[in-house]
Amino acid sequence: MMKFKFLHAADIHLDSPLRGLSRYEGVPVDQVREATRTALDNLIDLAVAQGVAFVVIAGDLYDGRWDDMATGLYFCRAMRRLNDAGIEAYIVLGNHDAASQQTLRLPLPGNVHLFSHKAPETIVHAATGTALHGQSYERPDTREDLSSGYPAAVAEVLNIGVLHTALTGRPPHDDYAPAHPEGLAAKGYHYWALGHVHAHEIVSDDPYIVFPGNLQGRHIRECGPKGAVLVTVENDHVVDVEHVALDAVRWADLAVEVSGCETVADVDARVHQVLVEAHRSQAAGRPLIARVTLTGTTALHGLLAQRLPLLRDEVRVHAANVAEDLWIEKVRLATQSIEAADGQAAPDDLAALLGEGETSVELHAALQSDFALLLSRVPPDLGEDSEIIGAARAGALTPLLARAAAALQARLEEGGVE
Repeated sequence: MMKFKFLHAADIHLDSPLRGLSRYEGVPVDQVREATRTALDNLIDLAVAQGVAFVVIAGDLYDGRWDDMATGLYFCRAMRRLNDAGIEAYIVLGNHDAASQQTLRLPLPGNVHLFSHKAPETIVHAATGTALHGQSYERPDTREDLSSGYPAAVAEVLNIGVLHTALTGRPPHDDYAPAHPEGLAAKGYHYWALGHVHAHEIVSDDPYIVFPGNLQGRHIRECGPKGAVLVTVENDHVVDVEHVALDAVRWADLAVEVSGCETVADVDARVHQVLVEAHRSQAAGRPLIARVTLTGTTALHGLLAQRLPLLRDEVRVHAANVAEDLWIEKVRLATQSIEAADGQAAPDDLAALLGEGETSVELHAALQSDFALLLSRVPPDLGEDSEIIGAARAGALTPLLARAAAALQARLEEGGVE
């Protein structure tokens, strides 16, 4: 009986930066900057420790063109470690590292096999007889169904299809190289090693059609464990598919329900509780980067809006008190007042005027004009962690106007404005 294992990874995006922490005091810059490299090292460590027969990388090994050769050299060193352990690597290029990019000019170690971008091809892994079928992207915006040209399965051996695709659609990912699961199954392969979608998903288990997800989350939209898939094969049949977390830093999007809180101290206690639980259950021994969003209906809505800048600092202090490797990417306010939740009318003319301002077309136009002038004079990355500047760039001013109205109303009610 022949039994072996292989690793399926994708979307490594080597040297792609983690976003959202550029001005966070206390973050170990080198650890954050090198997270994708550390994740790649973890992949190689796992391959060697498990004695896998080969590693499959289904596209987007790189994030695009390099500023220098350091990225490519780091990858070559990683592949040399595989070579020293007698492990082959099979790679297709995706939309981020298509054939038109710099990667083709990098001499690769002999154990690395890069699928052609000119036509589908089959490469046989000599030690196991496995037939791997694949095609790299020639252009970043490849829109044709590449899988339709893949060859028929080779008889009496394990067949693996390697493809960078979102299948029939996986928003927000672009629909490059679209393919239908039924069409893939019709090829007669035993396993489809897919890439492009950054969330792990087993689309089918007959045959196996698998997204491993990306190797390292890079921003708040890529939360939770990230890694690769370890596949066990017996007698040319897939018998086990296990997702293994290999990320170096992890992201979490946390909601803090503050309904029923009567004081700011109550809110602080809720925030602290959520951070403690998140670090305990989600970090898994890794640094955790969290976004905190306050939600719910509360009489403190206006006060929280008024003191949001201070609230951000307080949440970061709570994080520091929970663990030294718990960092806050952003603090957002998504609460609403009790009056708004009940649909009650504004109690006075001033409150009504503030409410009208939130939806005023003229006010929006004036603010957009003012922000456009301001943003045209500052660097693009200035204020990337600022919700106000981010909303201005996106043209989403209504929530900010609502917050401003709530903050002003709160100050008026407590006599804060003369």
